[in-house]
Amino acid sequence: MDFELNEEQREIWRWAKEFADKEIMPRVEENDKKAEFDWDLYKKIAAQGFFGAVLPEKYGGQGVDFIAYALMTEEIARACSSTRTLFSVQISLVELPILKFGTEDQKMKYLPKLATGEIIGCFGLTEPNAGSDAANQQTTAKQDGDYFILNGQKTWISNGSIANLAIVIAQADKSLGHKGICAFLVETDTPGFSARPIAPKLGLKSSDTSELFLDNVRVHKDQMLGKFGEGFKVAMYCLDQGRFSVAAGAVGVMQGCIDISKKYAMERQAFGQKIGEFQMIQQMVADMVADCEAGRFLVLRAAYLKSKGVRNTRETSLAKLFCAEGAHRAAHSAVQIFGGYGFSEEYPAARYFRDGRVLSLYEGTSQIHRLIIAQDELGIRPANGPGSPATTFDRLSGLYPEQPAPSMV
Repeated sequence: MDFELNEEQREIWRWAKEFADKEIMPRVEENDKKAEFDWDLYKKIAAQGFFGAVLPEKYGGQGVDFIAYALMTEEIARACSSTRTLFSVQISLVELPILKFGTEDQKMKYLPKLATGEIIGCFGLTEPNAGSDAANQQTTAKQDGDYFILNGQKTWISNGSIANLAIVIAQADKSLGHKGICAFLVETDTPGFSARPIAPKLGLKSSDTSELFLDNVRVHKDQMLGKFGEGFKVAMYCLDQGRFSVAAGAVGVMQGCIDISKKYAMERQAFGQKIGEFQMIQQMVADMVADCEAGRFLVLRAAYLKSKGVRNTRETSLAKLFCAEGAHRAAHSAVQIFGGYGFSEEYPAARYFRDGRVLSLYEGTSQIHRLIIAQDELGIRPANGPGSPATTFDRLSGLYPEQPAPSMV
């Protein structure tokens, strides 16, 4: 096994860290207090080429692998989870699905603009009654000649009211169940499309989170992403990508909590010594470090498989579950180490605590990921498809033949 990053990966990690320290960190507290999207920071991120990270050069991207993408995501989240949300939605929930399922015309039309930040994307799956139950889509797509008429509502959509392009999941034929669901590329200036920000929120205050409303939105059939009936497959692919970026972001939250806790523990004094010299504080720091290191390796393992093109639903679920829960624990410990100051919005521990709470909710709750992992382990429903061995070690050891990627439906 090779645990060493190559030079390109190390350089991208340094690049992302320097950008986060220089451009994101100085803004994060003010943006959080204002609860406003930072357009100037958005332009700086776009100018760096971050949004095109994983896209091929053909579509205006840099073609980095998923290990480098994970490290970039971690560094951005270490500085600001709201900014990480913007970054990973653009890439994981919009660019990658278009890259996989889009026609060449769709790719050439949208990917270069997404890569440069000329346009912003969002992913419209969640509805008031369709969160974890993603197949229960109430948004409808009624065919009318060469067009589909979309009607419905989406909620908790990151980037929703600032997006120029939305991937919208809708039911086109209810009699077919989830096989009647379709995905559409909807430009947000289309008549009948509107968005309304959701506020106030517990955390991610400078990230745009909105409801989407579709009132007889007329979309040409050429704007369908994937084939008729592949919408659920598109949605599940999107969730796999989104879960990966949330897991990487959760590692950043853990690292951020470690950083602020170390600094405070070696400055704050009580009973005549630095509080970092007390064993109970050391225990909390040690647990945070162990969770962060373990979580990072889970994310990088999933990234390795993604870069190889190997199905990784199980590994991504493991990473998302562990890292989201680890971020909770780290933020809780950070508040505890800061003591009374941890309960104050004047110190960063409170922001990490608030922002970290959502990590176990979106892109699949922790309960959903436990279900995926347990059913895979028990052989009830293999996460990586029929015939796939349960453990990653088995899959990588060479003892089992590589399985072709099966249908995700």
